Amino acid sequence: MNESTSVNFALILLLLLAVTLAAWLAERFVFLPGRRREAESRASEFDRTQASLPAHQRASDPAAARHAVVESALRQPWWLEYTAGLFPVIAVVFVLRSFVVEPFKIPSGSMIPTLLVGDLILVNKYSYGVRLPVAHTKVFDVGSPQRGDVMVFRFPRDPSMDYIKRVVALPGDTVSYLDKRLRINDREVPLQPAGEYYDAERLSYSTQYSEKLGTLDHKILTELEKPSFISAVDAFPHRDRCEYLSNGVRCVVPPGHFFVMGDNRENSLDSRYWGFVPERNIVGKAFFIWMNFGDIKRIGRFH
Repeated sequence: MNESTSVNFALILLLLLAVTLAAWLAERFVFLPGRRREAESRASEFDRTQASLPAHQRASDPAAARHAVVESALRQPWWLEYTAGLFPVIAVVFVLRSFVVEPFKIPSGSMIPTLLVGDLILVNKYSYGVRLPVAHTKVFDVGSPQRGDVMVFRFPRDPSMDYIKRVVALPGDTVSYLDKRLRINDREVPLQPAGEYYDAERLSYSTQYSEKLGTLDHKILTELEKPSFISAVDAFPHRDRCEYLSNGVRCVVPPGHFFVMGDNRENSLDSRYWGFVPERNIVGKAFFIWMNFGDIKRIGRFH
């Protein structure tokens, strides 16, 4: 998901839904009625044949034989079984995934310590409004991202990629990240030491801090002693709203856009480098770790 190309599963699922729906409708209104007529015809022919035969040549169990004839005529072809028969399952998956929750996997460490590599998370698809799948058009407004939310969105530079970051600033906010300190509308975001974070992959400890955005406290990793100069910034929409300085960046968030950052501040490719997230790119709000096969104790909600 994060910083990785994803197959357009929504489009594949929509195509599967269309194919299975067409097969289900054809089965319900064309093929099944035809098989029923054929079953009635075969049953009548069986009855006539049995009546014309001498008693010793008739079926020993006429009812069972007649039932077998009817069942044979009614039997669904294999291709309908694997299309029309799957429609209810595909429909349920499509509705749940498109409008309720969608699973994602965290493949990178840009959200450490909040989310680890291998975390399997659920994303609420209606927290920020109901959107049409594939087209991504909002059809029903429910809410909007708030500071501190962990949000999944389609990467502005490549919408085929899904990213996950924390919402730092909202439309109209002035946000700055100077000397490793985050400020929103000229107010510094509280940052307190919060012990050390142990990186099991690198077998090393890092200093972590507690940061408060809005009403949410969360942990971040940052190295306050290192330079905060941001390099290799390419052009992006509304680039003129950002000022890059020797000690960081200051931006004014345009209407309908959001400024996002990773919790692993020195190891996150985020709005500091590629700009703002348009509202139309929003996928949903991440809220639950449903599995991590390397550490099942991580299952649960997170901030």
